[in-house]
Amino acid sequence: MQIQSKLPNVGTTIFTVMSGLANQVGAINLSQGFPNFNPSERLQGLVTEHMARGDNQYSPMPGVLQLRERIAEKIARMYAVRVDPDTEITVTAGGTQAIFCAIAAFVRPGDEVILLEPCYDSYRPSVETVGGVPVVHTLSAPDYTVDWNAVRRLITPRTRMLCINTPQNPTGTILNDADMHAIDAMLRGTDILLMSDEVYEHLIFDGEPHASVLRYPELYARSLAVYSFGKTYHNTGWKTGYCVAPPELTREFRKVHQFNVFSANHPMQAAFADFMADPAEYLGLPDFYQQKRDFFLNAMSGTRFRPLPCKGTYFQLFDYSGISNEPDLDFCKRLTTEFGVAAIPVSSFHSDGRDDKVVRFCFAKTEDLLEQAGRLLERV
Repeated sequence: MQIQSKLPNVGTTIFTVMSGLANQVGAINLSQGFPNFNPSERLQGLVTEHMARGDNQYSPMPGVLQLRERIAEKIARMYAVRVDPDTEITVTAGGTQAIFCAIAAFVRPGDEVILLEPCYDSYRPSVETVGGVPVVHTLSAPDYTVDWNAVRRLITPRTRMLCINTPQNPTGTILNDADMHAIDAMLRGTDILLMSDEVYEHLIFDGEPHASVLRYPELYARSLAVYSFGKTYHNTGWKTGYCVAPPELTREFRKVHQFNVFSANHPMQAAFADFMADPAEYLGLPDFYQQKRDFFLNAMSGTRFRPLPCKGTYFQLFDYSGISNEPDLDFCKRLTTEFGVAAIPVSSFHSDGRDDKVVRFCFAKTEDLLEQAGRLLERV
C-alpha cells in the first residue's frame, strides 16, 4: 500500500527528543515548557469534587457554561471588553487544539498563511495538514522585532491568515500597542484573518501591559484569540484552553471543533469555573514568574551564556556563540549528556533550520533546580 505523507518533513518533535535524552542521562530538564511543581491543591480538590458529583460525561460542545461566563468576566475585568459567553467563547482541549481548529476552519488548499519565525512548532504542520501554504517572515536575534513593512510585502491575493503570538514562544518578546495598530492598518480592507496565540497572557514582566487583540475592536472583528489554562494554572497536562472570536468566526470554529474533539474534559472545566471566582489566582502570575526569571538570570550570571531580553513567557534565551561554534542541536545534546542540563535549540523553531547560536531554557521550575542548573552550566 502506497502512503503519501501529508507532513513528510515532520519527525519526532525536538521536545520529545530533548526530554527523552534528559531522562536517559538523568539531566535537569529545562527543555520542555512545563512546571516541575503542582497546581493549587484547592484546584486539584475541586476536580475531585466535581468527579464525585457526577461531572464525568461529555460537557456541552462549546464548554461548561459557567466556565465560559467566568472567562467573559475575566476578559471584562482585564481588558474592559464584553464578549458573549454563548456565541464568542469555546472551551478546547488545550491551546494547541484551538490553534489547529482556528486554522482548519478557514484555511483551504492553496491559501497562504503568514508565520513569524521562530514560532511555536505546531503552526506550520497545522497549515500544511489542511493544504495551506506557510509564508515566512524571519525574525532575527537578539531582539526578534517584527518588520511590519516586510510582512506587508508578503501579502498576496492568496493570503488567508496571519499568525501572531504574544508573549512569544520561544523568543520571550511581546507585541505592543504600536504593533497592534500596525497589524490593524495592514489588514484593514482585506479578508485576512488573524490567529492570535495569547496563551502566555499573564506571564508579562516589568509592568508591561498585554496587547491582546481583544482590546482593538476592528482587529478583534477578524481574530481568533487562543488561551491556555495549563500555562495559567501550572497544569499543562490537563490540556484545557479556549478560543475567543466574534460570533460569525466562532460558528465556523465550532464546526471543526465538534468533530475534532467535540468537547473538553468535563470535571476540569467545572473545577476551573469554581477556581476562577477568585481573580487573585491569576493576577499574581506576572510577579510570580518575573521572580523566577530574575532568579534564573542570577543563577546563570556566573556562566559564559549571554542572556537575551525576556519580556514574557517562562522561557529565557541565551546566546552561546562566545562558548562554541557548534550547531545548536549538537550543543544542546552535549549540554545534556556532558553537563547535565537540557535545553532546546532555537533552530527547531525555524522551518529552514536557521541557527543563530541561541538556546532556550524553561524557568518554570523550583528555585533549587534553577540554582543547581546554574552551577552545572558554570562548567561549560
